[in-house]
Amino acid sequence: MPRKLLIVSGPTGVGKTDWAIGLARQYASPVISCDSRQIYREMRIGTAVPDASQLAAVKHYFIQTISVTEDYTAGRYETDALALIDSLFAAGHETLVMCGGSGFYIDAVCRGLDNIPDADPELRRQLNERIDREGVESLWMDLRRLDPEAYATIDLANRARVLRAVEVCLLSGRTFSSFKLQAPKQRDFDIEKIVLTRPREELYARIDRRVLQMMEDGLLDEVRALLPYRHCTALQTVGYKELFAYLDGALPLEEAVRQIQSNTRRYARKQLTWWRRDPAVRWVEL
Repeated sequence: MPRKLLIVSGPTGVGKTDWAIGLARQYASPVISCDSRQIYREMRIGTAVPDASQLAAVKHYFIQTISVTEDYTAGRYETDALALIDSLFAAGHETLVMCGGSGFYIDAVCRGLDNIPDADPELRRQLNERIDREGVESLWMDLRRLDPEAYATIDLANRARVLRAVEVCLLSGRTFSSFKLQAPKQRDFDIEKIVLTRPREELYARIDRRVLQMMEDGLLDEVRALLPYRHCTALQTVGYKELFAYLDGALPLEEAVRQIQSNTRRYARKQLTWWRRDPAVRWVEL
């Protein structure tokens, strides 16, 4: 039988984790996470890391394995994930299950990435200072001008992602989107991409409830403990930046929670936009 990688993706809150675990048990496979935030060990609640029972059901990889103080890129994920996939196939697995919503990570595994330039400390400092003064919105028009495709598909509320896209455009003289190779690298296994969906109203209700559950589970305490590391790239993301604003006194707590819900729904729409561009995916409505 040809070796196969089954990738389960879809918008945040749709129910990927349980669905992927069921698939993994069917094929006696572990679950290889392709979530660009669940990989950080200090970000358990705000990234909806699989709970203890889910982690016990099957072996998971790339869950809470590095610190927020480390920069972890899609290029590094490509290298690490392919090495893991090769080792699991060599150990006798015929079908492997990957799960997560990070489209750029999935592209890295499926297609490969060109050599994206490393961060330039001085340029990054300047862009961060600009965002601190004017907000991430100040880079939106730059990104729209430099790379309309990235502007249309990435989560504009994600400070780190917007900054990195603009940074790459300025450093390379190319669009950030162009670093996705036009001619995909050849993989020695078959790939099937499954994207889960739900009716929009149901998805949004699930997102809103999950944010409230995160707050009950202690998200505010998790964010408070991360205050010394708030400058780290990993923490420039939905659920953390809004509560940092609350702890700064810039937002009432109720408004911070409302913004987390709104920004998460916006991120879910961006994820769906990303997958609609891919004719190879198999859509499954839950």
